[in-house]
Amino acid sequence: MTEESAVIVPDTKDWTWVLDRACPDCGFDASTIDRTTLGAELRADADFWAAALADPRAGTRPSPTVWSPTEYGCHVRDVNRVFAGRVARMLAEDDPQFANWDQDETAVTERYDEQRAADVVPDLVAAAAAVADAYDRVPDDAWERPGRRGDGSVFTVDTLGRYHLHDLVHHRWDVRWIMGE
Repeated sequence: MTEESAVIVPDTKDWTWVLDRACPDCGFDASTIDRTTLGAELRADADFWAAALADPRAGTRPSPTVWSPTEYGCHVRDVNRVFAGRVARMLAEDDPQFANWDQDETAVTERYDEQRAADVVPDLVAAAAAVADAYDRVPDDAWERPGRRGDGSVFTVDTLGRYHLHDLVHHRWDVRWIMGE
């Protein structure tokens, strides 16, 4: 591990509160999301990341303690993969419990700090398309099917989708500097 990557402090916050109120940082408001647009929102998010990661500065951290856009892109790719699995389980199983996913451990294990933006984009776009397709295929009568995280937080397919979308919108906010925003 490089010295630079060793200084990232793990995020241990419970972000489930974003389902109840707007995020003061990125402005995401889950109550305004039409669940039938989740697929389109996720595809648009992948388009954002493809553009952001095309910037020559994508591999540069804005400070030693903040991920580079490429590292965030790796995380977004993996978030989409994890949520695709969770949606599939919620539709196939009765009230599944999800294994804990340590996103910070994944960042270290998968060496986010050494990945190249050009290599991340195709996988990120594919992961976004797969999970977008999963949300697009949710039957009307399945949006309230439950599932729970290892910490006991209960989601429905609907709230999982809104929570998922916030994660992605928030990370766009995290790297807004690279897009001149």
